[in-house]
Amino acid sequence: MPEPVVLVLDADPSPRLGRLTGRARVLRTGPAGLGDRLPEADVLLVWDFTSDAVREAWPGPGARPGWVHTASAGVDRLLCPELVASDTVVTNARGIFERPIAEYVAGLVLAFAKDLPTTLALQRERRWHHREGQQVAGSRAVVVGAGPIGREITRLLHGLGVQVALVGRTARRTIHGIEDLGPLAARADWVISAVPLTPSTYGMFDTRFFGLLQPSARFINVGRGASVVEADLVSALERRWLAGAALDVFDAEPLDEDSPLWDVPGLLVSPHLSGDTVGWRDRLGEQFVTMYELWADGGPLPNVVDKQRGYVPSTDNSAEEEGASPE
Repeated sequence: MPEPVVLVLDADPSPRLGRLTGRARVLRTGPAGLGDRLPEADVLLVWDFTSDAVREAWPGPGARPGWVHTASAGVDRLLCPELVASDTVVTNARGIFERPIAEYVAGLVLAFAKDLPTTLALQRERRWHHREGQQVAGSRAVVVGAGPIGREITRLLHGLGVQVALVGRTARRTIHGIEDLGPLAARADWVISAVPLTPSTYGMFDTRFFGLLQPSARFINVGRGASVVEADLVSALERRWLAGAALDVFDAEPLDEDSPLWDVPGLLVSPHLSGDTVGWRDRLGEQFVTMYELWADGGPLPNVVDKQRGYVPSTDNSAEEEGASPE
């Protein structure tokens, strides 16, 4: 029986797949060659998860892999109508990014509360200017997106003494439904987005939403860039409708050097790094190899994406996986 073919949509550095030696034939391609190589692949590993190549190449002629795995939490750059309608199983990298992203959010909350950006700026100016910081314990946060990332953020903020309301697609147990978002956000000190990008979350944070917030509130987005109407956020910050914001994801990445976002007062810009800690690529590669071994042995795959919803559905009925998708 021939070895299954694993096609890697590659990026630098390439994944370490040595454990597949003797179990699979590994082929590598860039975006330009993906369409021609898809028909010979049994499995597609989307290592270059910043590329739109899968969505563009999938509708072409020939056979298609039965399993597609993306080395990312989000799948919005993969899904096209033809892939959604197919029998191909799509999986994601759930389990890799949750804790690092939650730590990053907790760091932002502390940095904002203690006004660390101003402290660093004053140090560069050699200025001594005493100020009072905000106490984090007892403050209120709304985490939008009740999947594993949102829940890990909630756990860490609880550890800091923050009162957290977690908002998901539908209400259940300790999860608020999307209909509660407005009233909760209006009372929050921190609003954190961890939503996936779906038709219902596209542009959900807009002028209307930012107009609900307290002038002392901060907004943090570690979900998907296109969930925020960036021009509306810029306007809201300039009008001081809210005290500050932090964006780790953007509608277009990398952020253009001419983007007005770089210079908005009160806005902290980071280059989509909240989930990337030392060794993260190795962990992604190891995860894929472990999943491949399950697949090759006929076992069930974890992290299977509901292609209609665009995220991994809940398995424990305690929360909506990967996001708050208003319907």
